[in-house]
Amino acid sequence: MEQPVSLGVDIGSISTKGVLLSEDGQVLSEEYLWTEGDPVGAVKRLVSILFEKSPCPVSVRSVGTTGSARRLIGSMLGADVVKNEITAHAVGTLSRHPGVRTILEIGGQDSKIILIRGGVVSDYAMNSLCAAGTGAFLSSQAKRLGLEIEKLGDIALRSQSPSKIAARCTVFAESDMIHKAQTGHSKEDIVAGLCRAIVLNYLNNVGKGKHIEEPIVFQGGVSKNKGVVKAFEDELHANVTVDTDSHLMGAIGAAILSRSAQREHPFDPVLLEMTFTTRAGECSCCPNRCEIVRFYRGDELLDAWGNRCERGLKAVKKRAQGVRV
Repeated sequence: MEQPVSLGVDIGSISTKGVLLSEDGQVLSEEYLWTEGDPVGAVKRLVSILFEKSPCPVSVRSVGTTGSARRLIGSMLGADVVKNEITAHAVGTLSRHPGVRTILEIGGQDSKIILIRGGVVSDYAMNSLCAAGTGAFLSSQAKRLGLEIEKLGDIALRSQSPSKIAARCTVFAESDMIHKAQTGHSKEDIVAGLCRAIVLNYLNNVGKGKHIEEPIVFQGGVSKNKGVVKAFEDELHANVTVDTDSHLMGAIGAAILSRSAQREHPFDPVLLEMTFTTRAGECSCCPNRCEIVRFYRGDELLDAWGNRCERGLKAVKKRAQGVRV
């Protein structure tokens, strides 16, 4: 007998995360893979792996998407719910940590802070302009040091005197790291200093002016780095919780939010075997000259976006129906 589940997908520019969530909130299968500039291809692989990993036959009764490509992938999957990252991360975290008051999140290319009061989002901030406090920056510096990204946290914890690394931007941080290495600082101290620099960058930019209160939950791919966790605890003088599924909270939240939908038919993964294409073109319906992106499954128009008024979107839909405009 097939077990009813909800599918949650968090699709970002760097990584793609997904879960199959049971009705009682258990993660039956999960996957984290690189987007590699191809969100459609990444989600095809993701969903296939989720079904393969499932310990039992499942029937997907609802689908939710979040992340930077949430609308594109929402159209592709016929999602019941398409939600922004703030809402999805908050819902996912509250399902595991109902008393949380501050959510710290650092992903591959952006970061965010979410303040929770009375079980709802009271304030938030996001940063996608500076790469100095993200997983991509951490990964590039690990490569520069000749270290595996997965081992940075353990190396940082061995430091007795973290090096002072400039935290305000990638250029200064890299320059500082090279200088510290040339003057004899150990790799352990440089890595610990790098972790502290990421935390200071985050607190001085994303967390600036925010009243950070316990309980604090840290999530996103960077939360798996023990050195960054320790640096947060040292700077905040507080305990910081990292959930086992900290890298999946957006996908979990999207799956939970999708449950309110009343889908007539379960999601059919066979649909993903079809060809999906995007086409962009300038609209000539008004002086705005919007660039409208059209998304197709085979020859079927699934969605279109980029228009600042309704005229362009209506024209696209009429053309898809064979009506001359």
